[in-house]
Amino acid sequence: MLRTARVLLPLALLPTLLAACGTEEVVVGDREPLKPLPDRAELHARAEALGLAPGLVYVTESPGFTLARQSVGVYGDDGFSAAYWSHENSAQLLLLVDRGGMTAAGCPEEPVGQGTGEAVHCERDGDAWYRTSAGQHEYAVPEDGHLLRISAAETAVEREALRAAALAAHHATDAELAFLLPPRHRDKPPPHGRPVERGDLPPEGDGAPRENVGASG
Repeated sequence: MLRTARVLLPLALLPTLLAACGTEEVVVGDREPLKPLPDRAELHARAEALGLAPGLVYVTESPGFTLARQSVGVYGDDGFSAAYWSHENSAQLLLLVDRGGMTAAGCPEEPVGQGTGEAVHCERDGDAWYRTSAGQHEYAVPEDGHLLRISAAETAVEREALRAAALAAHHATDAELAFLLPPRHRDKPPPHGRPVERGDLPPEGDGAPRENVGASG
């Protein structure tokens, strides 16, 4: 059984965020590897700092779609969520990974994508499940101890494209993790390597700013 969803960025907000930020590279990723590449322990620490299990972080590829980095977040307890966006027609792919699996009996009980509460139709497709509900469709692919799902609007993404994206999904490489995950707070040094100094803070006492008021004030 899948855990209760805790997706940090609702998919419906993605076009608004992208439009507000224009074409800035910080928003839409081109997966350019970072240099120098952090070691594996540091990358796993970054994932865990966000509440993610490193082994549940996946990426995929689909022609015309680009990862929206601001969509990366936690799904369930320590699962992974991310959205991919098409510049051509604003179509969206939602990638979700969580612990657990899927059976014929349990498939209709789980929502498609972020869920609408509508009935779910399930169809076996090789090792995966093809699922539809209320205009959304999804491929669910059981992995070793976890389940990967990719969903989209039926009118925006064809079934074969959705299936191809699901089959192309893979564990993020070190370079992909470095691109996906922000540095931990401790990795951000203060300006010029020194704490910011404020002249209005006294060296002793409770640290309240000095107002330098006169005796009559």
